[in-house]
Amino acid sequence: MASESNIDVIRKKQQALRATLTAQRRLLVAYSGGVDSAYLLAEATSVLGRFAVGVIADSPSLPRKALSTALEVAAGFGAEVRVMHTEELENPEYTSNPLNRCYFCKHELFKRLERLARVESFQAIAYGENADDALEFRAGAKAATEFHVISPLRAAGLTKLEIRQLSRERGLPTADEPAQPCLSSRIPHGTPVTREALRMIEMGEEVLRSRGFKVLRVRYMAGASGIIDAKVQVDPKELERLYSHSPELESEFNKIGFTAMTIDPDGYRVPARNGSLRKASARPGDR
Repeated sequence: MASESNIDVIRKKQQALRATLTAQRRLLVAYSGGVDSAYLLAEATSVLGRFAVGVIADSPSLPRKALSTALEVAAGFGAEVRVMHTEELENPEYTSNPLNRCYFCKHELFKRLERLARVESFQAIAYGENADDALEFRAGAKAATEFHVISPLRAAGLTKLEIRQLSRERGLPTADEPAQPCLSSRIPHGTPVTREALRMIEMGEEVLRSRGFKVLRVRYMAGASGIIDAKVQVDPKELERLYSHSPELESEFNKIGFTAMTIDPDGYRVPARNGSLRKASARPGDR
């Protein structure tokens, strides 16, 4: 339970956010349907009405379920959202999967948003970077700087926990949702990102969701011998149930195209923030 002084601090940050949004007059919001961008778009819509427009980037790295859910969430708070097809998979600098892969993705998105803003006279482009993001490696932030994309949540000093709290107050369904970065993040850096790999990851994660798992990752692990291993991670509290489903899951993963399935005995742990633990082996982009 937040103390009264903490609530006062959050309210001041919220006011600062709204002041920033009001000053823009016409605003494009890079929207993914995640916790941060959903809250940002909801506030922008409240402040600017029809002069705030969300844009969601659609490519093979975005699961179909995530796209439909993001559109439903935005419709729930009355926001206009446009679907913009992006082509980062046509860029070999992206598909080679370097440590700064996210830079090329964001560069593609912001390049297209800049063009749209210029044609339709939007004053600014915003995205959902928060105050915690400054504490870790974020390759996409470089692209934001290059295209002069603003980050109102970060400027207001709002942390992830505070955004979740404010989202809860607004009744946003994203308030307690686990982070869901793009499917490419499931492929180790240096392993090429392909449409087929993304398809297999998406189908594998849908198999897990169909069995009631919510916090999950399917890692695409391609070996030199041609073996493609699905490294499955779930909430550590769900590991026993995952092991009990292992035989039928392995059969499902084989049908998708994986030649093997491995269960991570440590489970999935959220990257370190606000006192949470992060595995020492985690690398930028490994989410």
